Amino acid sequence: MSKRIDVKDLNVYYGSFLAVEGVNISIEAKSVTAFIGPSGCGKSTFLRTLNRMHEVLPGARVEGEVLLDGDNLYGAGVDPVTVRSQVGMVFQRPNPFPTMSIRDNVLAGVKLNNKRITKGAADALVEKSLRAANLWNEVKDRLEKPGSGLSGGQQQRLCIARAIAVEPQVILMDEPCSALDPISTLAVEDLINELKDEYTVVIVTHNMQQAARVSDKTAFFNIAGTGKPGKLIEFADTTTIFNNPSQKATEDYVSGRFG
Repeated sequence: MSKRIDVKDLNVYYGSFLAVEGVNISIEAKSVTAFIGPSGCGKSTFLRTLNRMHEVLPGARVEGEVLLDGDNLYGAGVDPVTVRSQVGMVFQRPNPFPTMSIRDNVLAGVKLNNKRITKGAADALVEKSLRAANLWNEVKDRLEKPGSGLSGGQQQRLCIARAIAVEPQVILMDEPCSALDPISTLAVEDLINELKDEYTVVIVTHNMQQAARVSDKTAFFNIAGTGKPGKLIEFADTTTIFNNPSQKATEDYVSGRFG
């Protein structure tokens, strides 16, 4: 189900501005990879190139390749909508559709992809996705109530269920816990640990402890200064990045001597 991602010589532009330069990285299937680094260093921008969300902004483009099991997501004739069904995204702030029920929120992506689905199959998919997001027991008696009525942590897990429902191979998460309280954060972190059994998970986080807790590998991005492009400085096993990094900039950042 899950697939590996190989990024080759990727440059990311907003108009003429080079935002991220020269990224080469291989992200293993069925693992959690964390992107860390100071604000503005391009890690969220780079994350968005992995499912072509970056290009929804006017003037945004990339050079280079993003390969999903060898297939270039930016190849000629590749449909970005198809890419986004293979590579799901969970955003920083929980964004369930406020007028939709919990059930319809889970099915939103499936319906968007014009998949025809019977009620029985839809019911089964809703339960499976909510169970996978560790949310079923909390919401099973109120599936027709609005998703906006859930707590912040529940809303974020609902968004994860929505991403899972379209059966992606990769799940991208852009600071998924930054708007959550510690208990909800723990619930999402536990969930991330479970998701890697089936999915390739990539997470952007400003929380060092979180990166250390949930990820198998960590990529450190940095920026030489305002107006300069973000770059991938170091990528290794998470324990290596935090305990024995090869670059001084990485060591300064993870030990809090940065900035």
